[in-house]
Amino acid sequence: MRTTRDRIRHTLGFEVIGLIIFIPLASSVSGFDSQLVGSMAVVGSIIAMLWNYFYNWVFDGVLLKLRGELDKTILLRILHAFLFEAGLLSLYLPLIAWYLQISLWSAFLMGVSMATFYLVYAFFYNWIYDKVFPIPKTYLASQFSH
Repeated sequence: MRTTRDRIRHTLGFEVIGLIIFIPLASSVSGFDSQLVGSMAVVGSIIAMLWNYFYNWVFDGVLLKLRGELDKTILLRILHAFLFEAGLLSLYLPLIAWYLQISLWSAFLMGVSMATFYLVYAFFYNWIYDKVFPIPKTYLASQFSH
């Protein structure tokens, strides 16, 4: 539905705008210096992009093997999102704790807060992105004319 160029624009825009909003917000809430939070957030962003690729590749492979198709029910979408966030947090929490010199519990609370921020942000970003860069009507028309 979207071109590779559009997907790259979407991903880079998501990450850059997210960091611009997240870094000062997280710094003011946590009390950590914005450069410290910023470097942690950039590393988290890179980890999230790599994890997203790997996780979706594995999830889709398992789904295809178990069900013979890639269609996701609402329950599967919820499971998909939950497992994605749980995996990301498990990868990222030890780094947060080590880098900020905080306990794993504090890192967990920061990680959950970060995941909550990005969940809300993703909803609004994707909504606005679809309004600013809609899928071409010619593509949509071709899908419904068959």
